[in-house]
Amino acid sequence: MKRRHFLSTALSASAAASLTPIRAAMPKKKILLRSSWQTVNIGDIAHTPGMLTLLERHCPDYEVTLWPSHVNNGVEEILRERFPKLKIAKNADERKEAFETNDFLLHGSGPGIVAQKSIIEWSEKTGKPYGIGGVTWRYSEEGLDVINRSAFTFFRDSVSLQVAKDNGGTCPIMEFGPDATFACDLSADDAASAWLEEVGLEEGKFMCCIPKLRNTPYWEVKEGYKFDPVKHARNEEMKEHDIGPLRNAVIAVVRETGMKVLLCPEDATHMKLNKEMIYDKLPADVKQQVVWRESYWLTDFATSVYTRSAGLFGNEQHSPILCIGHGIPAIVCRYKEQTSKGFMWKDIGLSEWLFDHDLDEAEKGLTPAVLAIATDQKTARARALEGKAVADARMKRMMEALRETVES
Repeated sequence: MKRRHFLSTALSASAAASLTPIRAAMPKKKILLRSSWQTVNIGDIAHTPGMLTLLERHCPDYEVTLWPSHVNNGVEEILRERFPKLKIAKNADERKEAFETNDFLLHGSGPGIVAQKSIIEWSEKTGKPYGIGGVTWRYSEEGLDVINRSAFTFFRDSVSLQVAKDNGGTCPIMEFGPDATFACDLSADDAASAWLEEVGLEEGKFMCCIPKLRNTPYWEVKEGYKFDPVKHARNEEMKEHDIGPLRNAVIAVVRETGMKVLLCPEDATHMKLNKEMIYDKLPADVKQQVVWRESYWLTDFATSVYTRSAGLFGNEQHSPILCIGHGIPAIVCRYKEQTSKGFMWKDIGLSEWLFDHDLDEAEKGLTPAVLAIATDQKTARARALEGKAVADARMKRMMEALRETVES
């Protein structure tokens, strides 16, 4: 028995040894990530490091190349510091090489299939598979064709998923998969701590507030965007309706809890809006307890501020996502111009922190919800972690689908 056991063990060891060089010689799987849509919004910045973190966590043996739209304004430096092995294909020659050497194209999170033309180009030139990870989607015939030809499509809200199903989506894997921003772990802790001390905000003793117009006035901050009189008129019509409830919540937080409030931006148009619609309209006793951030910031700095706050509320989506991704309570106020992405909050189980301006929910319920977070941090943080757990599980599923496809 001992001799047979020895021979069996020896043969197994020999077989394993003979396979080791073969495994070692197998080339790494290579993923081309199409992402990085713009840099004037910390959410659009965050999509990319979020997805890169997921790939690092769940596919550590893969080689990743980023095919960006924009990595200016210091974003490329942030990405290279956090992901030193990352390749970035910025010019035509680098993209040509990426098409030749990568096995799979992954379209990152976004407000839609932002790089639909890039997917079609990839498919036509390489014949290689692709997948879509964490997008909001509104029906188009071409878009449905791109979805149906994908190996998988994960929609970041259930409304978008249902639209695809109702219109005959036949992609083999169509599921809910939240925005990869939930996984973004960029930070600038030292800089954030120094700034908070400078402006008199103590960790855990302030809340963050972010406004937003119905239509982002990109003509104010981006070259090539023309002034849109129709969108501007809609903004002017609704800005008090949409931002007034935030201002009321700011006043309540200061007067009823003793906490301070930070008025901060998610995109480069928000500093002006915060001053006009909230800060300048505050009563004197409240204003002295409110900090207005006058300049835009990048995702790493913002995240380090959010994680030191008691929570966040406002009319934006991705700063709340960054908060929940780190276990910090966050409230989302939505409206139809933002598409269906806000319903992601229901999908991760945080319905009580989602308010709809189109139904005047924010006017009726926002202040009590904000005060509940401020006065019962233990319960609020537990709820935030519950939402994070759902998002983490669904993002893990997205990475499992990627591995199954690439390695099949």
